[in-house]
Amino acid sequence: MSTRNQRLVQELNDTPHDVEATRTLVSQITGQTLDASVEIRLPFYTDFGGNLTIGKRVYVSHNVMFTDLGGITLADDVLIGPGASLLTVNHQADPAHRHDLDLKPIYIGPRAWIGAKALILPGVTVGANAIVGAGAVVTKDVPANTVVAGVPAKVIKTIGA
Repeated sequence: MSTRNQRLVQELNDTPHDVEATRTLVSQITGQTLDASVEIRLPFYTDFGGNLTIGKRVYVSHNVMFTDLGGITLADDVLIGPGASLLTVNHQADPAHRHDLDLKPIYIGPRAWIGAKALILPGVTVGANAIVGAGAVVTKDVPANTVVAGVPAKVIKTIGA
């Protein structure tokens, strides 16, 4: 599946596509029929694709990287800014096992907004309505209705639900 999907990702990014054709190719990559309300800007990157679930009215800007081997779920109405990376794969610290993978899923809650060039690390849940500031490195769960920013990301304010 990974080899097939890499071919599809290359086709997706190397040839101009309208929104509908992009949705069709990403549907093939994920194995999920994407809702007509989903909009994905190119280029689009994933290392696997088969563990990426995308809700309705999701917008993914250009140059977003999904390392989804551990599973990534984007709930309805999620916004992902340009150049963001969602990474579910890590390597073990023990040098004897450095090539072994640790997989932890990422969940992005309804109406969450991931800012430009934000980095979401393995195992993180971003709560409903939360905002991750541009360039933030998110190492821990983000509570619903909060704004986080910085490296590492910290809550900087609470917002209305």
